[in-house]
Amino acid sequence: MTKEDLLQTHERIKPYIHNTPVLTSRFLNEQANATIYFKCENFQRMGAFKMRGAANAVLNLTAEQKSKGVVTHSSGNFAQAVALSAKTLGVKAYIVMPENAPTVKKEAVKGYGGEVIICPSTIEARETAAKKIQDEKGATFLHPSNDVDVILGQGTAAMELLDDQPNLDFIFTPVGGGGLIAGTALAAHYLGNNCQAIAGEPMEADDAWRSLRSGKIEKNQTSNTVADGLRTHLGNHNFPIIQKYVKEIIRVEESEIIAAMRLIWERMKIIIEPSCAVPLAALLKEKNRFEKKKIGIILSGGNVDLSNLPF
Repeated sequence: MTKEDLLQTHERIKPYIHNTPVLTSRFLNEQANATIYFKCENFQRMGAFKMRGAANAVLNLTAEQKSKGVVTHSSGNFAQAVALSAKTLGVKAYIVMPENAPTVKKEAVKGYGGEVIICPSTIEARETAAKKIQDEKGATFLHPSNDVDVILGQGTAAMELLDDQPNLDFIFTPVGGGGLIAGTALAAHYLGNNCQAIAGEPMEADDAWRSLRSGKIEKNQTSNTVADGLRTHLGNHNFPIIQKYVKEIIRVEESEIIAAMRLIWERMKIIIEPSCAVPLAALLKEKNRFEKKKIGIILSGGNVDLSNLPF
């Protein structure tokens, strides 16, 4: 994936996404003893960065593929992104969702015109259900994070952030399936000025942290984290990018995630979901190492279940 690929992707999806605002907080700068620029993808269409990758993937389908529809499996944000992208472009969307996905996200997918198929809450069950729809309907499978078009689309958030703030030292994102951090790392490498990508990850789902150490894709036996968007594992397309371009992954405890989420709600007056708070939690945990630096944080999404807040 090249710099040109990123630039072309951004041009392609521009009519279908928001160039989201970049916000700052004097209080949070003081807490971190650094200058932080928050790229607010919680204000993106359907409420998360996933719209970028989904739009790019659907736009790149052939006419025949579009006529047969698309299928994906997702606990929420990519589900909504595919449903909305498909609806915008007149394509049928089949969305496999685990039974423990937040109700707010299931309802949003239906609201965007996606056909929801509920399955047991395991990766295996998701993949089996999605494969069945592929076989029966001829729909094209779109992977939430391990797809080249999706990775390039997700990288456009960091591109816009670097356009706004060209001299960032670091860009922090959460890591779950790996699409956002891989795309961000590519953008930082090709378009940053000696900018490095860093991921935050829950201790309770630290497969990416372990994968970087072992050199192969690791899975989670359990994923008991409040960050429901980060319970997935890396894939064969994004893992090599992460190995090559991501400086490090910082693990955080559940209490640190919830504290960071609360800080953003209280101090910045914006709604973010738990997964979105992980990179700020990572920065605050290791803040002594990042003093006086210019840091971008991708606030990945704001689709939070208001009836089930962690604080």
